[in-house]
Amino acid sequence: MTQQQATILIIDDDRLITELVRRHLTQEGFEVLVAHDGREGLRQVYLHHPDLVLLDIMMPQMDGWTVCQRIREVSNVPIIMLTAQGRQEDIVRGLEDGADDYIVKPFELPVLVARIRANLRRAAMGPVEMASSEEPLYADSWLSFNAAKRRVTVNGQPVKLTPTEYNLLALLIRNAGRVLTYREMLEQVWGWEYIDDVDYLRVYIWHLRRKLEPDPKNPRYILTEHGVGYRFESQH
Repeated sequence: MTQQQATILIIDDDRLITELVRRHLTQEGFEVLVAHDGREGLRQVYLHHPDLVLLDIMMPQMDGWTVCQRIREVSNVPIIMLTAQGRQEDIVRGLEDGADDYIVKPFELPVLVARIRANLRRAAMGPVEMASSEEPLYADSWLSFNAAKRRVTVNGQPVKLTPTEYNLLALLIRNAGRVLTYREMLEQVWGWEYIDDVDYLRVYIWHLRRKLEPDPKNPRYILTEHGVGYRFESQH
């Protein structure tokens, strides 16, 4: 199946925006389904198994966070959150509920299409394959990363990472001690469509630190090189 044949489900109670997006995606060659509330959106997911979901957060009766959780119970379909709330806390909540990406309203339609195509491409490729060695790529008394088993532990307890978080951490660990630029990280983990979205990367780094660091506000693993990028600091 080509990307142009992919089916996109839009779940948004704003009928004006929904119709605008539907027309544009149809012109781009996508099949488009529409739902104007969360319950109808879930029904469409169960019935039609779309290739990607565009999901608004603020909807009556059932908000986008709840819809996202329900979808994740039955499907790994890529989910892009459409949100008028640009606060990091709101975006991270969406990521924690299982969203793969987010776009803050108002957005430009060509940017939305680029994000859709990037997410479809990543879904088709699957997670980045790491080395097959049974030895952890990194391990100390607090953090362990086992590439072959796709297993991450923090203080001896397994930690669940999304494929994007896993790939981001893998990239940092592979290049331990070296500063990776913002553009370098965005292109390698997300694709060229994201290379200028530094704030986007900062949200994911913040989210990853919350899962991995003993003190996320004073990180010791994922360090910021202000104005340049990030580096992973080994604690051996």
